[in-house]
Amino acid sequence: MFLPSFDLSRKTAIVTGAGRGIGRALAIGLAEAGADVALLARTENDLTETAGIIEKLGRKALILPTDVTKRDQIHTAIAEIEAKWGKIDILVNNAGMNIRSKALEVTDEEWQKIMDTNLKSAFMISQEAGRVMKNQPSGGKIINISSVAGQVALRTGVVYAATKAALMQMTKVLAMEWGQFGINVNSVGPWYFKTPLTEKLLEDEAYVKDILAVTPLKRIGELEELVGPVVFLSSDAGNYITGQTLFVDGGMTIHGF
Repeated sequence: MFLPSFDLSRKTAIVTGAGRGIGRALAIGLAEAGADVALLARTENDLTETAGIIEKLGRKALILPTDVTKRDQIHTAIAEIEAKWGKIDILVNNAGMNIRSKALEVTDEEWQKIMDTNLKSAFMISQEAGRVMKNQPSGGKIINISSVAGQVALRTGVVYAATKAALMQMTKVLAMEWGQFGINVNSVGPWYFKTPLTEKLLEDEAYVKDILAVTPLKRIGELEELVGPVVFLSSDAGNYITGQTLFVDGGMTIHGF
C-alpha cells in the first residue's frame, strides 16, 4: 500500500489558544482524526466548551488553563500532560494576538505583548515539549501557526508581521536541530479566516473587497479548511516533511497585497 495513514488514533496532542477560533477548530479536528487533546488557554470557560465537544467524539480532553507567556505555567502544564498520558506526540502552537497599530504609533508595551504571545510562548512550549519528544522512540510533530503576514507586507501590524516571520524562521532552525530526534517541525500560514479575531474586520465590505482582490479563490477561508493541513502534518502522511511553511491562503501569497 502506498497511501500513508492520516489516522491519529493513540496519539496525544497539545493545542495552545484552544478555547476559540482557529485553536478550537484544530483541537476538535485532531480529535476527529483520533487524537486525545490537551487544551491550553488563559480562559477555562472556553476550554470547557471545547473539551465537551471532544469528549462527545469519544476522545480524551485535558483542560489546562495556562498563560503560555509564563515559563513556570508551561512547565507545569507539560509535566501534567506527561504524567497523565505518558507522552506528547503533537504540539500545535496556535496562541496569538495582534494590535493593528501603525508603525509610528506602536508602543513598547504593545511590542512586548505581541512578541511574548506570538513568538516567545511558541519557543518556550516547543522547548519544553521538545525535551519530552526527543526521548520518545516515535519523536513528535510540532506545527506552528504562522501567517501570510510573515511572508508578504500587509497594511498594518508591523509587530505581528515580525513575529510571524520569526516564527517561520524558528520553524526551520528547530527542524534542523531536532530532525535527529525524529521531531518534525513545520508551520501553517493562514490568510483571512472567519474567527472572533477577524469578525469586525470582515464586516467592512470595502476591506473584504480588497482582500478578495488579491485572493485567487475569491473568498474568505472557512475554519475547517485549516484542519486538514494540520492533521496531515501531524500524521504519518507528513513524516518526510520538516522545516516547511504551508500557506493556506486561497493563493494570496502568489502576488501579495
